[in-house]
Amino acid sequence: MGFVKVIKNKAYFKRYQVKFKRRRECKTDYYARQRLILQDKNKYNTNKYRFVVRFTNTDIVCQIFSSDLDHDNCIASAYAHELPRYGVKCGFTNYAAAYCTGLLLARRVNSKFKLNYDGEVRAELDTEEWGNEYFDGEFNMEDDEESGKNAFTALLDVGLARTTTGSRLFGALKGACDGGVDIPHSNRRFPGSSVDEEGELQVDNEVQRKYIFGGHVADYMRKLQENEEDYKRQFSRYIDAGVGADDLEKMYTDAHAAIRADPFKKRDPSRLGRFKTGDPKRSREKKSYKTARKGREDKADAIRQTLLEMGKKSVSVMDWKEDDEAPAEEKVEEKVEAEEEEDDDEDDDLL
Repeated sequence: MGFVKVIKNKAYFKRYQVKFKRRRECKTDYYARQRLILQDKNKYNTNKYRFVVRFTNTDIVCQIFSSDLDHDNCIASAYAHELPRYGVKCGFTNYAAAYCTGLLLARRVNSKFKLNYDGEVRAELDTEEWGNEYFDGEFNMEDDEESGKNAFTALLDVGLARTTTGSRLFGALKGACDGGVDIPHSNRRFPGSSVDEEGELQVDNEVQRKYIFGGHVADYMRKLQENEEDYKRQFSRYIDAGVGADDLEKMYTDAHAAIRADPFKKRDPSRLGRFKTGDPKRSREKKSYKTARKGREDKADAIRQTLLEMGKKSVSVMDWKEDDEAPAEEKVEEKVEAEEEEDDDEDDDLL
């Protein structure tokens, strides 16, 4: 057998250093995080905000974070499972839901800091006017001259997700920018964007509009309607909610308007919640399981009630108090008699 060099020898394992826990769990990209939270020293304690977007199998999470020396502070948050409050009945993980979630977070941030940046209402604009907010491919938000305040600025934090063209990440980004949050970005990664043979960027606003209002889902629904079994299996929740391919655009348009009208809308008390663990018929009043301590009079009433149930004669409150005070008076009289006897004994000893 020839010579085989040992690569992972003792020196290798002695000098081996494990990665951070959240990097091992594929949750945090520390290389990117370091550059997102780094702040100039001459800005002192000025916060640097991040627009964090994360996806799960059943939900979309959008949050605004600022970093401290030892922890992160969550400024505001919005979730896709809150969209039923605004009329979105199903489809909480697609591109259109990501846009709604980003829009909801942006409106909450602007309301919290009392900013007047309303952003663009996509339903009221023609597709020809969609690119006006980009200058040389870079997003540029106009300043509010009335209030004199700058727009809320945050940096996009995608974590370890792939930033491919048409990703749902950029749906949440577009919704946040339309809601009034200034997030530096270009329009290279939105659906319909591509580079031609000459190397120039081509943006298709029609495709982008279709994705924001659920048009791609509607096209797939119409395609599957040719096979009834496949359609029922794929869109069973849409069927149960009574949502068809022609209803999606109106549903998302109404949701955008409802989000702008009231971004802090509360959940209906009759709803079971996201995990369906509640009871719609239960009372919503707060319950207290602490046993109240009984006073002396309450205890006396309880004993008096017990005596009545046993067939004893009724005892009034005054009689009860006199019975309690009688032993104390007897003790005082006995004490006085004992003192008098001691005095008589002392006199006898003197004699």
